[in-house]
Amino acid sequence: MTARNTVGPVIARRNTEASGALIGYLPVGFPTLDESVDAAVALVENGVDVLELGLPYSDPVMDGPVIQAATQRALANGFRLADGFEAVRRVTDRVDAPVLIMTYWNPVVQYGVERFADDLAAAGGAGLITPDLIPDEGAEWIAASERTGLDRVFLAAPTSTDARIARVVEASRGFVYAVSTMGITGARADVDRAAREVVDRLTSAGAPASCVGVGISTAAQVREVLGYAEGAIVGSALVKALADGGVSAAGALAAELARGTRAE
Repeated sequence: MTARNTVGPVIARRNTEASGALIGYLPVGFPTLDESVDAAVALVENGVDVLELGLPYSDPVMDGPVIQAATQRALANGFRLADGFEAVRRVTDRVDAPVLIMTYWNPVVQYGVERFADDLAAAGGAGLITPDLIPDEGAEWIAASERTGLDRVFLAAPTSTDARIARVVEASRGFVYAVSTMGITGARADVDRAAREVVDRLTSAGAPASCVGVGISTAAQVREVLGYAEGAIVGSALVKALADGGVSAAGALAAELARGTRAE
């Protein structure tokens, strides 16, 4: 069994034909399952190159208030893990962009690592972003993703040691998620300058692609990040747009953010 569409070739292509890749995050099931699917499709139709679909979780240690509120609403509406696979299937039926699941590790363990990998690949998913799983503890997922051809995205932060950076680069497939600043997700006026240092360290360690997330919310910030990284990740700003103005507003913001991938 092989994943339908992986991330690496898309990021490489976008770095050839534009300044880099735009990656957009939305939680599954917010405001409803149907609307979350429609919103994800709208992001791609308006210039997002890779999708991250977040699985709502009861203890979201990395998520800021905007994403926490959205995921809590999805849980209150009855979100179940199977909805995540259904969303991936429905999105990949409508658009060609790779779809990653972003999830904390506990739901994967509870579901069964091998079963999760099989169901994600069967749904057409590209792989997983696992913010609370480090490569040193990820042997089971690394083996399952090797078997199924799924991408695996680990995180690197400004505080990561050189040894951790090297291990993350070795273990990741698709890209490395470079956390731009310490703390929870959320839009910020300035993307922390530490992001550039993290990317430089990842590049020195041999990472083929680094994508910067946490704090990016404008086309100007996308453009700034793509000056030194292969991808820019936007989450909270898109979730807020969806919360405030629905699917059309999320699509409109995606189109605006995509301007940051083009040379002025």
